Amino acid sequence: MAGPAPAVAAARVAVRAALADLPAGSLVLVACSGGADSAALAAATAFVAPRAGLRAGAVVVDHRLQEGSGRVAEAAAAMCRRLGLDPVEVRVVDARGPGGPEAAAREARYAALEEAARDADAAAVLLGHTLDDQAETVLLGLGRGSGARSLAGMPAAAGRWHRPFLGLRRRDTEAVCDALGLQFVDDPTNAPDGPWRRADGGPLRRAAIRHRVLPVLEEALGPGVPEALARTAQRLQQDEDYLSAAAAKLAHAAGLPTPTLTDSPLPSERSLPGASSLAAESSLAAESSVPGDSSVADTGADRPEVSLDAVVLEEAHPALRSRVLHLAARTAGCPPGALAAVHVAALDALVTAWRGQGPVDLPGAVTAWRRCGRLNLARRGPRDVSE
Repeated sequence: MAGPAPAVAAARVAVRAALADLPAGSLVLVACSGGADSAALAAATAFVAPRAGLRAGAVVVDHRLQEGSGRVAEAAAAMCRRLGLDPVEVRVVDARGPGGPEAAAREARYAALEEAARDADAAAVLLGHTLDDQAETVLLGLGRGSGARSLAGMPAAAGRWHRPFLGLRRRDTEAVCDALGLQFVDDPTNAPDGPWRRADGGPLRRAAIRHRVLPVLEEALGPGVPEALARTAQRLQQDEDYLSAAAAKLAHAAGLPTPTLTDSPLPSERSLPGASSLAAESSLAAESSVPGDSSVADTGADRPEVSLDAVVLEEAHPALRSRVLHLAARTAGCPPGALAAVHVAALDALVTAWRGQGPVDLPGAVTAWRRCGRLNLARRGPRDVSE
Protein backbone atom coordinates (compact mmCIF):
# COMPACT_ATOMS: atom_id res chain seq x y z
CA MET A 1 0.00 0.00 0.00
CA ALA A 2 1.44 3.34 -1.05
CA GLY A 3 2.14 5.90 1.62
CA PRO A 4 0.96 9.52 1.67
CA ALA A 5 2.20 12.04 -0.85
CA PRO A 6 5.56 13.57 0.13
CA ALA A 7 4.00 16.94 0.94
CA VAL A 8 1.36 15.31 3.14
CA ALA A 9 4.01 13.29 4.97
CA ALA A 10 6.12 16.41 5.54
CA ALA A 11 3.16 18.31 6.94
CA ARG A 12 2.31 15.49 9.32
CA VAL A 13 5.90 15.20 10.51
CA ALA A 14 5.99 18.95 11.19
CA VAL A 15 2.77 18.85 13.21
CA ARG A 16 3.87 15.76 15.11
CA ALA A 17 7.06 17.54 16.18
CA ALA A 18 5.13 20.64 17.26
CA LEU A 19 2.77 18.58 19.45
CA ALA A 20 5.39 16.25 20.91
CA ASP A 21 5.61 17.91 24.32
CA LEU A 22 1.89 18.28 25.02
CA PRO A 23 0.34 16.11 27.76
CA ALA A 24 -1.95 13.31 26.64
CA GLY A 25 -5.57 14.36 26.43
CA SER A 26 -4.75 18.02 25.76
CA LEU A 27 -6.84 20.03 23.34
CA VAL A 28 -5.15 21.75 20.42
CA LEU A 29 -6.90 24.27 18.22
CA VAL A 30 -6.08 25.01 14.59
CA ALA A 31 -6.51 28.60 13.45
CA CYS A 32 -8.15 28.02 10.07
CA SER A 33 -8.97 30.68 7.49
CA GLY A 34 -9.77 28.30 4.66
CA GLY A 35 -6.58 29.17 2.77
CA ALA A 36 -4.12 26.52 1.62
CA ASP A 37 -1.79 26.93 4.61
CA SER A 38 -4.42 26.55 7.30
CA ALA A 39 -6.36 23.88 5.38
CA ALA A 40 -3.21 21.76 5.14
CA LEU A 41 -2.54 22.39 8.83
CA ALA A 42 -6.08 21.33 9.75
CA ALA A 43 -5.74 18.12 7.75
CA ALA A 44 -2.34 17.25 9.21
CA THR A 45 -3.53 17.98 12.76
CA ALA A 46 -6.69 15.92 12.31
CA PHE A 47 -4.48 12.98 11.34
CA VAL A 48 -1.69 13.41 13.91
CA ALA A 49 -3.51 14.54 17.07
CA PRO A 50 -5.61 11.44 17.82
CA ARG A 51 -2.62 9.20 17.14
CA ALA A 52 -0.68 11.24 19.69
CA GLY A 53 -3.43 10.95 22.30
CA LEU A 54 -4.58 14.54 21.82
CA ARG A 55 -7.89 16.19 21.01
CA ALA A 56 -8.03 18.62 18.09
CA GLY A 57 -10.45 21.37 17.16
CA ALA A 58 -10.44 24.52 15.08
CA VAL A 59 -11.31 28.20 15.25
CA VAL A 60 -12.26 30.20 12.16
CA VAL A 61 -12.12 33.99 12.47
CA ASP A 62 -14.47 36.03 10.28
CA HIS A 63 -13.06 39.55 9.96
CA ARG A 64 -16.12 40.79 8.05
CA LEU A 65 -13.88 42.86 5.79
CA GLN A 66 -15.02 41.35 2.50
CA GLU A 67 -18.40 40.65 1.03
CA GLY A 68 -19.28 37.03 1.59
CA SER A 69 -16.74 36.55 4.37
CA GLY A 70 -19.35 34.77 6.46
CA ARG A 71 -19.85 32.12 3.76
CA VAL A 72 -16.09 31.63 3.47
CA ALA A 73 -15.80 31.21 7.23
CA GLU A 74 -18.63 28.70 7.40
CA ALA A 75 -17.13 26.73 4.49
CA ALA A 76 -13.79 26.59 6.31
CA ALA A 77 -15.53 25.41 9.47
CA ALA A 78 -17.41 22.74 7.54
CA MET A 79 -14.15 21.49 6.03
CA CYS A 80 -12.61 21.23 9.52
CA ARG A 81 -15.59 19.20 10.74
CA ARG A 82 -15.32 16.84 7.76
CA LEU A 83 -11.69 16.30 8.66
CA GLY A 84 -12.82 15.18 12.11
CA LEU A 85 -11.85 18.23 14.15
CA ASP A 86 -14.05 18.92 17.17
CA PRO A 87 -14.90 21.44 18.54
CA VAL A 88 -15.04 23.80 15.57
CA GLU A 89 -16.37 27.33 15.90
CA VAL A 90 -16.53 30.56 13.94
CA ARG A 91 -15.70 33.77 15.77
CA VAL A 92 -16.78 37.07 14.24
CA VAL A 93 -14.61 40.09 15.01
CA ASP A 94 -14.57 43.82 14.38
CA ALA A 95 -11.31 44.31 12.49
CA ARG A 96 -11.50 48.09 12.31
CA GLY A 97 -8.90 49.85 14.37
CA PRO A 98 -5.71 51.93 14.41
CA GLY A 99 -2.55 51.03 12.54
CA GLY A 100 -4.10 50.27 9.15
CA PRO A 101 -6.11 47.28 7.92
CA GLU A 102 -3.31 44.74 8.31
CA ALA A 103 -2.55 45.62 11.91
CA ALA A 104 -6.20 45.96 12.92
CA ALA A 105 -7.17 42.62 11.39
CA ARG A 106 -4.19 40.91 12.99
CA GLU A 107 -4.93 42.30 16.45
CA ALA A 108 -8.59 41.34 16.22
CA ARG A 109 -7.72 37.86 14.96
CA TYR A 110 -5.27 37.07 17.72
CA ALA A 111 -7.57 38.45 20.38
CA ALA A 112 -10.33 36.14 19.13
CA LEU A 113 -7.99 33.14 19.03
CA GLU A 114 -6.71 33.87 22.52
CA GLU A 115 -10.26 34.13 23.85
CA ALA A 116 -11.27 30.89 22.12
CA ALA A 117 -8.24 29.10 23.57
CA ARG A 118 -9.09 30.31 27.08
CA ASP A 119 -12.74 29.35 26.73
CA ALA A 120 -11.87 25.85 25.52
CA ASP A 121 -8.90 25.44 27.89
CA ALA A 122 -6.71 24.60 24.91
CA ALA A 123 -3.08 23.71 25.51
CA ALA A 124 -1.96 24.97 22.10
CA VAL A 125 -3.12 27.01 19.12
CA LEU A 126 -1.58 26.03 15.80
CA LEU A 127 -0.92 28.74 13.21
CA GLY A 128 -0.32 28.06 9.53
CA HIS A 129 2.56 30.46 8.86
CA THR A 130 5.06 29.06 6.37
CA LEU A 131 8.68 29.71 5.48
CA ASP A 132 7.44 32.22 2.91
CA ASP A 133 5.59 34.14 5.62
CA GLN A 134 8.75 34.11 7.73
CA ALA A 135 10.81 35.55 4.87
CA GLU A 136 8.23 38.30 4.31
CA THR A 137 8.25 39.13 8.03
CA VAL A 138 12.04 39.50 8.04
CA LEU A 139 11.92 41.84 5.05
CA LEU A 140 9.16 43.91 6.65
CA GLY A 141 11.30 44.35 9.75
CA LEU A 142 14.38 45.14 7.71
CA GLY A 143 12.55 47.78 5.71
CA ARG A 144 11.44 49.53 8.88
CA GLY A 145 14.91 49.56 10.38
CA SER A 146 13.79 47.28 13.18
CA GLY A 147 16.17 45.60 15.58
CA ALA A 148 17.22 42.01 15.94
CA ARG A 149 14.03 40.88 17.69
CA SER A 150 11.96 41.91 14.71
CA LEU A 151 14.43 40.50 12.18
CA ALA A 152 14.29 37.22 14.10
CA GLY A 153 10.81 36.83 12.67
CA MET A 154 8.14 34.59 14.13
CA PRO A 155 9.10 31.95 16.70
CA ALA A 156 8.13 28.36 16.06
CA ALA A 157 6.66 28.23 19.56
CA ALA A 158 5.78 30.93 22.09
CA GLY A 159 3.55 30.00 24.97
CA ARG A 160 0.49 28.22 23.60
CA TRP A 161 1.16 29.45 20.05
CA HIS A 162 2.83 27.00 17.67
CA ARG A 163 3.81 27.39 14.03
CA PRO A 164 4.58 23.88 12.70
CA PHE A 165 4.98 24.92 9.07
CA LEU A 166 7.83 27.44 9.31
CA GLY A 167 10.03 24.90 7.54
CA LEU A 168 7.56 24.36 4.67
CA ARG A 169 7.00 26.52 1.61
CA ARG A 170 3.62 27.83 0.53
CA ARG A 171 3.78 25.55 -2.49
CA ASP A 172 4.06 22.60 -0.08
CA THR A 173 0.79 23.43 1.65
CA GLU A 174 -0.93 23.78 -1.72
CA ALA A 175 0.44 20.35 -2.65
CA VAL A 176 -1.06 18.93 0.55
CA CYS A 177 -4.47 20.30 -0.37
CA ASP A 178 -4.19 18.97 -3.92
CA ALA A 179 -3.16 15.51 -2.70
CA LEU A 180 -6.02 15.31 -0.21
CA GLY A 181 -8.63 16.91 -2.44
CA LEU A 182 -9.14 19.89 -0.12
CA GLN A 183 -10.73 22.98 -1.59
CA PHE A 184 -9.06 26.16 -0.36
CA VAL A 185 -9.66 29.85 -0.92
CA ASP A 186 -7.20 32.42 -2.22
CA ASP A 187 -7.38 35.47 0.03
CA PRO A 188 -7.81 38.45 -2.35
CA THR A 189 -6.03 40.71 0.13
CA ASN A 190 -2.83 38.80 -0.64
CA ALA A 191 -3.06 39.66 -4.34
CA PRO A 192 -0.82 42.46 -5.65
CA ASP A 193 -3.92 44.43 -6.63
CA GLY A 194 -6.14 43.22 -3.78
CA PRO A 195 -9.17 45.17 -2.53
CA TRP A 196 -7.53 46.42 0.67
CA ARG A 197 -5.31 49.47 0.38
CA ARG A 198 -3.24 51.48 2.80
CA ALA A 199 -4.35 54.94 3.81
CA ASP A 200 -1.99 56.41 1.20
CA GLY A 201 -3.56 54.26 -1.52
CA GLY A 202 -0.64 51.86 -1.84
CA PRO A 203 -0.87 48.07 -1.70
CA LEU A 204 -0.81 46.22 1.59
CA ARG A 205 2.78 45.88 2.74
CA ARG A 206 2.89 42.10 2.96
CA ALA A 207 1.31 41.69 -0.46
CA ALA A 208 3.84 44.12 -1.91
CA ILE A 209 6.71 42.18 -0.33
CA ARG A 210 5.31 38.91 -1.67
CA HIS A 211 4.61 39.95 -5.25
CA ARG A 212 7.13 42.72 -5.88
CA VAL A 213 10.13 42.61 -3.56
CA LEU A 214 10.87 38.89 -3.24
CA PRO A 215 10.67 38.20 -7.01
CA VAL A 216 13.14 41.03 -7.65
CA LEU A 217 15.51 39.70 -4.99
CA GLU A 218 15.40 36.20 -6.46
CA GLU A 219 15.99 37.60 -9.94
CA ALA A 220 19.02 39.53 -8.69
CA LEU A 221 20.46 37.02 -6.23
CA GLY A 222 19.22 33.71 -7.58
CA PRO A 223 16.85 31.16 -6.07
CA GLY A 224 16.78 30.42 -2.38
CA VAL A 225 16.22 33.92 -0.99
CA PRO A 226 13.22 32.94 1.20
CA GLU A 227 15.17 30.02 2.65
CA ALA A 228 18.15 32.27 3.36
CA LEU A 229 15.95 34.83 5.10
CA ALA A 230 14.34 32.12 7.20
CA ARG A 231 17.78 30.81 8.24
CA THR A 232 18.77 34.33 9.24
CA ALA A 233 15.64 34.62 11.37
CA GLN A 234 16.38 31.31 13.08
CA ARG A 235 19.91 32.35 13.98
CA LEU A 236 18.78 35.74 15.24
CA GLN A 237 16.12 34.07 17.37
CA GLN A 238 18.83 32.09 19.13
CA ASP A 239 20.89 35.25 19.68
CA GLU A 240 17.89 37.19 20.92
CA ASP A 241 16.84 34.43 23.31
CA TYR A 242 20.31 34.49 24.85
CA LEU A 243 20.42 38.30 25.11
CA SER A 244 16.91 38.45 26.53
CA ALA A 245 17.78 35.93 29.23
CA ALA A 246 20.90 37.92 30.11
CA ALA A 247 18.86 41.14 30.16
CA ALA A 248 16.37 39.51 32.54
CA LYS A 249 19.23 38.80 34.97
CA LEU A 250 20.45 42.38 34.67
CA ALA A 251 16.94 43.70 35.28
CA HIS A 252 16.70 41.65 38.44
CA ALA A 253 20.12 42.83 39.64
CA ALA A 254 19.17 46.47 38.98
CA GLY A 255 15.96 46.12 40.96
CA LEU A 256 13.29 45.79 38.28
CA PRO A 257 10.41 43.72 39.66
CA THR A 258 9.62 40.31 38.19
CA PRO A 259 11.19 40.56 34.72
CA THR A 260 10.02 37.59 32.65
CA LEU A 261 10.35 36.47 29.08
CA THR A 262 7.27 37.40 27.11
CA ASP A 263 5.28 34.77 25.25
CA SER A 264 3.50 37.24 23.04
CA PRO A 265 1.79 35.37 20.20
CA LEU A 266 3.34 37.53 17.53
CA PRO A 267 6.21 39.55 18.99
CA SER A 268 7.70 40.61 15.73
CA GLU A 269 4.58 41.27 13.67
CA ARG A 270 2.77 43.07 16.46
CA SER A 271 5.63 45.48 16.85
CA LEU A 272 5.93 46.31 13.16
CA PRO A 273 3.32 49.05 12.56
CA GLY A 274 4.90 52.26 13.82
CA ALA A 275 7.09 50.58 16.41
CA SER A 276 10.63 51.57 17.24
CA SER A 277 13.55 49.23 16.81
CA LEU A 278 13.95 48.89 20.55
CA ALA A 279 10.29 48.06 20.94
CA ALA A 280 10.71 45.31 18.39
CA GLU A 281 13.89 44.05 20.00
CA SER A 282 12.72 43.78 23.59
CA SER A 283 11.26 40.42 24.52
CA LEU A 284 10.97 41.13 28.23
CA ALA A 285 7.78 41.95 30.11
CA ALA A 286 7.06 42.83 33.71
CA GLU A 287 3.63 41.52 34.67
CA SER A 288 3.48 42.45 38.34
CA SER A 289 5.57 43.61 41.25
CA VAL A 290 7.02 41.44 43.96
CA PRO A 291 5.27 42.05 47.30
CA GLY A 292 7.60 43.80 49.63
CA ASP A 293 10.12 44.73 46.92
CA SER A 294 11.61 48.07 47.90
CA SER A 295 12.26 48.97 44.25
CA VAL A 296 8.55 49.43 43.68
CA ALA A 297 6.54 52.17 45.35
CA ASP A 298 2.75 52.42 45.14
CA THR A 299 2.07 55.72 43.38
CA GLY A 300 -1.69 55.44 43.47
CA ALA A 301 -1.69 55.10 39.67
CA ASP A 302 -2.34 51.97 37.64
CA ARG A 303 1.39 51.34 37.26
CA PRO A 304 4.11 51.18 39.92
CA GLU A 305 6.99 53.57 40.33
CA VAL A 306 10.13 51.84 39.13
CA SER A 307 13.47 52.49 40.82
CA LEU A 308 16.67 50.99 39.39
CA ASP A 309 20.28 50.96 40.53
CA ALA A 310 22.00 53.29 38.04
CA VAL A 311 25.48 51.99 38.90
CA VAL A 312 24.52 48.40 38.06
CA LEU A 313 23.07 49.55 34.76
CA GLU A 314 26.06 51.74 33.89
CA GLU A 315 28.45 48.81 34.25
CA ALA A 316 26.38 46.60 31.93
CA HIS A 317 26.82 46.12 28.19
CA PRO A 318 24.75 48.58 26.12
CA ALA A 319 22.94 45.72 24.35
CA LEU A 320 21.59 44.53 27.71
CA ARG A 321 21.13 47.94 29.28
CA SER A 322 18.93 49.17 26.41
CA ARG A 323 16.64 46.16 26.82
CA VAL A 324 16.29 46.77 30.55
CA LEU A 325 15.62 50.47 30.08
CA HIS A 326 12.96 49.69 27.50
CA LEU A 327 11.39 47.17 29.86
CA ALA A 328 11.52 49.63 32.76
CA ALA A 329 9.69 52.24 30.70
CA ARG A 330 7.03 49.72 29.72
CA THR A 331 6.66 48.62 33.34
CA ALA A 332 6.12 52.22 34.40
CA GLY A 333 3.35 52.61 31.83
CA CYS A 334 4.86 53.66 28.48
CA PRO A 335 2.92 52.20 25.54
CA PRO A 336 5.36 49.91 23.66
CA GLY A 337 4.35 51.20 20.23
CA ALA A 338 5.01 54.81 21.24
CA LEU A 339 8.37 54.13 22.87
CA ALA A 340 11.04 55.13 20.36
CA ALA A 341 14.81 54.78 20.31
CA VAL A 342 15.19 58.46 21.23
CA HIS A 343 13.34 57.84 24.49
CA VAL A 344 15.56 54.93 25.47
CA ALA A 345 18.61 57.00 24.53
CA ALA A 346 17.45 59.74 26.89
CA LEU A 347 17.08 57.19 29.69
CA ASP A 348 20.52 55.84 28.88
CA ALA A 349 21.96 59.37 29.24
CA LEU A 350 20.55 59.54 32.78
CA VAL A 351 22.56 56.39 33.51
CA THR A 352 25.80 56.77 31.56
CA ALA A 353 26.14 60.54 31.04
CA TRP A 354 24.72 61.93 34.27
CA ARG A 355 25.53 65.66 34.58
CA GLY A 356 22.69 66.75 36.82
CA GLN A 357 20.20 67.05 33.95
CA GLY A 358 16.51 67.30 34.66
CA PRO A 359 13.75 64.72 34.27
CA VAL A 360 12.88 63.03 30.99
CA ASP A 361 9.31 62.95 29.71
CA LEU A 362 8.26 59.66 28.13
CA PRO A 363 5.12 58.50 26.29
CA GLY A 364 2.15 57.56 28.44
CA ALA A 365 2.68 60.51 30.84
CA VAL A 366 5.68 58.75 32.37
CA THR A 367 8.51 60.79 33.88
CA ALA A 368 12.04 59.51 34.49
CA TRP A 369 14.57 61.12 36.79
CA ARG A 370 17.76 60.30 38.63
CA ARG A 371 18.21 60.75 42.36
CA CYS A 372 20.60 59.27 44.91
CA GLY A 373 22.20 56.94 42.39
CA ARG A 374 18.90 55.48 41.22
CA LEU A 375 16.94 55.83 38.01
CA ASN A 376 13.26 56.34 38.76
CA LEU A 377 10.27 56.15 36.43
CA ALA A 378 6.66 56.90 37.35
CA ARG A 379 3.44 58.19 35.87
CA ARG A 380 3.24 61.07 38.34
CA GLY A 381 5.77 63.90 38.30
CA PRO A 382 8.22 63.80 41.20
CA ARG A 383 8.42 66.74 43.56
CA ASP A 384 12.21 66.62 43.84
CA VAL A 385 14.20 65.26 40.93
CA SER A 386 17.63 66.53 41.93
CA GLU A 387 20.52 64.12 42.60
